[in-house]
Amino acid sequence: MKKSLQLLFIISLLASVFPQQSKAQSIKLVGQNTLNGAINGVLLGGATMALQDNDKFGPIRVGLGTGTLYGIGVGIHDISLIDKGQQFYLSGTFNDATNSSVIPLLDTIYGAAGGALIASSVALIIKEPLANALQYGSGIGAWAGFGFGLVDAFFLAEGPDFSQASTLSPSPSNVDGFITYENASRSVEIGMISPSMFKQTTMSASTLSTSWAPSVTVMNLSVNL
Repeated sequence: MKKSLQLLFIISLLASVFPQQSKAQSIKLVGQNTLNGAINGVLLGGATMALQDNDKFGPIRVGLGTGTLYGIGVGIHDISLIDKGQQFYLSGTFNDATNSSVIPLLDTIYGAAGGALIASSVALIIKEPLANALQYGSGIGAWAGFGFGLVDAFFLAEGPDFSQASTLSPSPSNVDGFITYENASRSVEIGMISPSMFKQTTMSASTLSTSWAPSVTVMNLSVNL
């Protein structure tokens, strides 16, 4: 798992630091899908653990590996639909996205939250343990959301729509990240998982040295009042 995480970080870093040219756009698209797929795999691995009532992390390990391969495949699929340099844009049932894999990812999260809410509500009515309801409700909801997300992304969604993509971001975004959200007026912008390089310069009496270290910003939030 450690090697898989290192590989994911390298792909994410390369996808974020390359210049915005046609080849770089394709690399970024694959990198975004790979990261989204890996996160989705981990979430579904956790959902499987919940459904099996299992405290061993085997499903998460399998989910990370399978999700990474799934994300790479989706990235290649997305690249095949666009010409070099074009911005990918997809309009799903609940979400608009700049890559296909983000729609199943968000639907997985929505499904887990919705399943937990419904199951806990039923548990309160019939006086069943709330913890078990949250556990199994979120697990079932995550898998249901992922299933719907796949159908939505690859069969129901409209796109790729390049005219929409050209108007999607008329001005530069205030946040960076592989998973981004903004409302219609762009008063709230959220970016998650933004890898970068951190530069540190050290000076002494006789030497001047510079070192570089990788870093990841988990979340960026911009609110314009």
